[in-house]
Amino acid sequence: MEYIAEIDIMPHKELLDPQGKAVLNGLQKMELSMMKDVRVGKHITLKLEANDEAQAKELVETACKKLLANAIMEGYTIHIKQA
Repeated sequence: MEYIAEIDIMPHKELLDPQGKAVLNGLQKMELSMMKDVRVGKHITLKLEANDEAQAKELVETACKKLLANAIMEGYTIHIKQA
């Protein structure tokens, strides 16, 4: 079966987010001072073949751990659905 995995990768809350700070600074300079915090991350969509949803999730977990996310600096969430 074909599955689509949606992966959101964000920096850990305890770590500084220089991209987020730059975006926040830009927003505030645009007179959008009501913005109080910005965190910038990544959204990745994968299309994959797997026998079932459990195997699809396992394959995506492996991809995240080995390549897509830096476990020291980032956390991730995975959502899987049939294509």
